[in-house]
Amino acid sequence: MSGFVLQTPLIPYQAPELPGGNQLWLKAENFQRTGSFKIRGAYNAIAGLSKEDRERGVITYSSGNHGQAVACAAGSLGVRAVVVMPEDAIPRKVEATRRWGAEVVFAGHTSLDRQNRAMELVQRHGYAVVPPFDDRRIIAGQGTVGLEILEQHPNIDAVIVQVGGGGLISGVATAIKAIRPHVAVIGVEPEGGADARESLENGRLVTWDSIETVADGLRTSRIGELNFATIRELVDEIVTVTDDEILRAVGILALEGSLVAEPSGAVAPAAVLFGHTGLAGKRVVAVVSGGNIDPARLRDCLDLSRNQPSVAGSDV
Repeated sequence: MSGFVLQTPLIPYQAPELPGGNQLWLKAENFQRTGSFKIRGAYNAIAGLSKEDRERGVITYSSGNHGQAVACAAGSLGVRAVVVMPEDAIPRKVEATRRWGAEVVFAGHTSLDRQNRAMELVQRHGYAVVPPFDDRRIIAGQGTVGLEILEQHPNIDAVIVQVGGGGLISGVATAIKAIRPHVAVIGVEPEGGADARESLENGRLVTWDSIETVADGLRTSRIGELNFATIRELVDEIVTVTDDEILRAVGILALEGSLVAEPSGAVAPAAVLFGHTGLAGKRVVAVVSGGNIDPARLRDCLDLSRNQPSVAGSDV
């Protein structure tokens, strides 16, 4: 992946004191090619396909960021790409996916709707599938985020990671625990889509029929089976944040950290900013997983953060 996937910066958060007296660094995957961490797994998966599979073309199912990543990676490798997206996908993400050269097909509103439609097209056209998260090639690619964090700051105490389908946290946890087993790995979900936390608490995969959250990139009905096995073994805890906290975090990151994050990308930082990690006095890295946000939504988040107290108790 060297030369195509970027090594993103680890940025110290210099704003007012955080809850618990923690020190925070932000892993800025919003600076990545296509604006999110997803390009890591997508490129790793497509680059590893056989010549025959590449000639068949690839297909994936995505609410946006993984679709853009597959379109970009496939285009760079001369491979045709089809992306199945929800009918209510963010227009900016649909347009970006098409700009990278992929054909976009719409299907339903849930992750299972998208997956089922993709499988129908596989049966009809023989495409090679590049799943968004439940795939060893994808997990390995996303795990490079964890490797970079340890190279950039070997003395951290905890890494905080968003959880959607579970590919990112599975890869990061595998990398972190293999090299620094004492470092805590904590997952974060929106309250309206906490299927991974419920699955972890129940010891079995749980499917949510309805996901309600502003974090559109985390609207997955169920985490992957490979990812669930890794999470059970290596992730220390999964916590949740509210939609209000997610939107305020988007504004805080822009105003105090000069970072543009989409709601899904601000979920892990929100857990630190609003004191949900249970950590105190620790050196913490939170992954800003993506920055593909509609300008109008960003403006609303900035207004929200200006009009409400910041995490330090003063106006932002």
